[in-house]
Amino acid sequence: MPAEHSQTARPVDAARRRRLRADQARQLADLLRRQILTGGFPHGVLPLEDAIATDYRASRNTVRQALDLLRGEQLVERRAGVGTVVVGEKYPHALDRLQGLAEILREHGQVTNEVRTVGPVSAPGPVAHRLGLPEHSDVLCIERLRRLNGLPLSLDLSYLPMDVGGDLLGRDLENTDVFRLLEAATGGPLGHAEMTLEAVNADAHSAAVLQAPRGSAVLMLERLTHLPDGRPVDLEFIRFRGDRITMSGVLRRSV
Repeated sequence: MPAEHSQTARPVDAARRRRLRADQARQLADLLRRQILTGGFPHGVLPLEDAIATDYRASRNTVRQALDLLRGEQLVERRAGVGTVVVGEKYPHALDRLQGLAEILREHGQVTNEVRTVGPVSAPGPVAHRLGLPEHSDVLCIERLRRLNGLPLSLDLSYLPMDVGGDLLGRDLENTDVFRLLEAATGGPLGHAEMTLEAVNADAHSAAVLQAPRGSAVLMLERLTHLPDGRPVDLEFIRFRGDRITMSGVLRRSV
């Protein structure tokens, strides 16, 4: 092989090896993350690096790189004399049940709400359309910062038709899910909801309110909830801290 070709090939081979190791580290981090979030490590202490390397058939460098990724997510940290320990926690949010946040997370602590905005507003065109209202109709707008055990978890913005939402004025929005209040106001259970989930960059305001790391992405859940007769009554835009929530559900394939 000519010397010039050999010198060119070496950097290419090195770059390929680095890319392969980065891919393997990411894949290993995904497996370890699942174990961490489901309590798979006794007492919250991960095995030694050699043991992880053996169990997952990975190199020590790959294991170290995977653990670095998890440290960057603030899920684990290295403690002298102990090893790698779990320090972060994510809370499960089911996607196959229509529930309020306090209902979903009742096993994990207390959900409280800081009501930042509440009152009638003229509905923006897309909001009026989604709620089946004439353009420029008044709707009740509610924005709340929601905390779990004191930690900021989500920033929720809700729009409700005034003939239903008006009954929520003066109610305990700080300690009660809107779903519960809606069911009390309408005299029965809610029906179904349509939703979209995506990751969006946290704007400066949302990041500050949620105390999220600068430049981080947040999970944005857009949900339109209907009464049993199909009438839309609650349009929500919910920004979750992605480092504190996991979305899960059971999906069945239809033939």
